[in-house]
Amino acid sequence: MVVTFKEENLMTFQHLFLKDYVDGGIATYAIYRQEDVYDHIRYVVQQYANLHNTTVGNHEYEKNGIVYTPLTLCQEFYRNGTIYPGNDTFEIDAHVETDCIDVHPTNESSSRDVLAHLELHFKRMLAIKISFVLKAINLQTVRHRELPDCYDFNILITLDNGAHSGRMKVDLETHVEINECRDWRVTGASPRSIYLTLVFDCLIILTCMVSFTLCLRSVLTGIQLQFEYKKFCESQSGQDVPWGDRLEFINGWYILIIASDLLTIVGSVLKIDIYTKVLTSYDVCSIFLGIGTMFVWIGVIRYMGYFHKYNVGKVPFEDCLSVNAIKATHLIDDGVIWSRTARSSVLYPLCSQILLLTLRAAFPNVIRFICCAGIIYLSYCFCGWIVLGPYHEKFRTLNTVSECLFSLINGDDMFPTFKEMKQKSSLIWIFSRVYLYTFVSLFIYMILSLFITIITDTYDTIKQQQLSGIPTSRLQRFLAECKDLPNSGVYRLDKKNCFQRCVSKCRAHHERLTSEE
Repeated sequence: MVVTFKEENLMTFQHLFLKDYVDGGIATYAIYRQEDVYDHIRYVVQQYANLHNTTVGNHEYEKNGIVYTPLTLCQEFYRNGTIYPGNDTFEIDAHVETDCIDVHPTNESSSRDVLAHLELHFKRMLAIKISFVLKAINLQTVRHRELPDCYDFNILITLDNGAHSGRMKVDLETHVEINECRDWRVTGASPRSIYLTLVFDCLIILTCMVSFTLCLRSVLTGIQLQFEYKKFCESQSGQDVPWGDRLEFINGWYILIIASDLLTIVGSVLKIDIYTKVLTSYDVCSIFLGIGTMFVWIGVIRYMGYFHKYNVGKVPFEDCLSVNAIKATHLIDDGVIWSRTARSSVLYPLCSQILLLTLRAAFPNVIRFICCAGIIYLSYCFCGWIVLGPYHEKFRTLNTVSECLFSLINGDDMFPTFKEMKQKSSLIWIFSRVYLYTFVSLFIYMILSLFITIITDTYDTIKQQQLSGIPTSRLQRFLAECKDLPNSGVYRLDKKNCFQRCVSKCRAHHERLTSEE
């Protein structure tokens, strides 16, 4: 409703203050004669003065105390200049001067006198700018049991003559400020839906706080386990543990969930404040909720690994070039090659990760890859729709967002997408650049490159390299000494944690080897 109200008011102002304006014609709306310039200026001033008798909306002049703020008419032109195109000569002073006059809406005689003595320097003119402020209240939110907002529309009408080509382009822009209404009273409306929305937002905040606490606990436990492993290695071998092995103890998915929870909590708190009219920071709230939603959808990829077709597949022994080399550091059971990771004591299949790590040239696997890439694509769609929707025509609906991003992936319509972004908010403009650049870089240079890799059968080469006995890290060799399969049940036999059981088994293994020697 906020975006619709802004757009409809912009169309209203274009019809009210631009003479003979037709919908969709702002790009070609221009003036070519001096007399028409005076007529357009006179038309704007008259429409502003007769606003109460013209508009069908609830627009009102801005007041500064008890006095209405005036309409400001400014003319920008070169300080001095003599131009003779017929003789191919000119003399110009490049300094730009601005001459402004004020027109008060309640003083008709003053406005007539100003227009009668208005003189325009067309030879030196750069632009004519007419600015004024109108106020309005978005009453349509009352039907949805939501308190209305008060809007300040800073309107700027520009007659651009910078090119001096004989065509003076006309444009109307609005800068909107949303404020809390100072004195209001609503009767005949039940606050039940407002309370339900607030309860739902509070439930989301509570859920995110629980998720944040659990994920933070897991990350801290992994860091603690990393220190224990580092201390064990230093006491046993006297060697320091490389950072690559240390980072294996920290689950990156938990970091993503923590960031998503924090963004969602902050965005939900801002949303509650906006809904209760404590704040009006729609842009900041949309950025927090948009990025948080994007992280949530990216995190869904993690759960794709729990599906057999997306992450696990049995590999026959003949597909492995060097099974004996793998036996030294991995377990083989029922045709599946298993490898240990530091994030848990569970064994994972080595020759199994089809989509998330490397990709194989086969149509069913391409479909699975598209499913995972589609989740990231969908996250960008939601983020762009939430944040850039009020500022870009191509991001107004999910359908247009999807069409725009798909065109960007194929290299189409790239420059107009960047150019048509309205520079009304510096924060949103900077975010749009980061958003578009990261999307184009991610999908064109990374995801599409991986897609080509599937088509060219590069996956087979990568798979053979993995199965040929690539040297493992010290941490993987340490964990590989534990020969128990995931379904053996030894990991839940006592109250010791997995790391302690693995250390005890490794010590027993070393002692047995020493006694045999």
